[in-house]
Amino acid sequence: MYGDLANKLILEAKRTSNLAEVPLYEHTLVKNILQETTDLHKDVEFLNEQQSSQVDMETEARRINQCQLFVTHLCLRRNKRCMLAYEKLRAGKIDEFSWLNIDPVLNESTKAAKSRSMELDHVRAKFGTRKLALENLSHHEQEYLKKYQDLLLDFKSSFADIDISGDLEPPRDIFIDVRVLKNGGEVQTEYGVFNLIKDSQFYVRKSDVDRLIQQGFLEEI
Repeated sequence: MYGDLANKLILEAKRTSNLAEVPLYEHTLVKNILQETTDLHKDVEFLNEQQSSQVDMETEARRINQCQLFVTHLCLRRNKRCMLAYEKLRAGKIDEFSWLNIDPVLNESTKAAKSRSMELDHVRAKFGTRKLALENLSHHEQEYLKKYQDLLLDFKSSFADIDISGDLEPPRDIFIDVRVLKNGGEVQTEYGVFNLIKDSQFYVRKSDVDRLIQQGFLEEI
């Protein structure tokens, strides 16, 4: 039935909005919606042509034709709106990630990615998009990410003395307790050195570990 595929895409977009990462682009679903939209457009053209060519069409037949044309046109517009909503949501998450100064993941096995994602999502979700795998993006999204990062770099270079990508809310505490969520090696801070060993805990200055929290290495206790 027309509109079912677009509804699936919106459900996928809703699921994506609650994730801390950008999931795999729905290439097949998007392709099928585009094909359906093309078919609907052909139907609209046929109904318009039918109405124009049959000037002496009976009133009842004309009403049926107009009803078919109206419903078909609504389906076509709804497909377009659902597609735009899906693309806009993913673009917004790409924008959000670009502000973190974190390099995207180039390649990662699906099993390992899923395992780590489930382990850390409860922490990262409250910070927004904190992970992005290039293989999950469409070709156009990869181009968009590169151009957006270049634009962001030019913008930040105009304010070299200000950390524009920093947290908008001032910290409530200068020092915080944190727990290590995954191994990450040695970290050098102004107050000393500590090793990121899973399940270990530290009392550190918040500004020293903000990026590590964003990247999912630490969680605030």
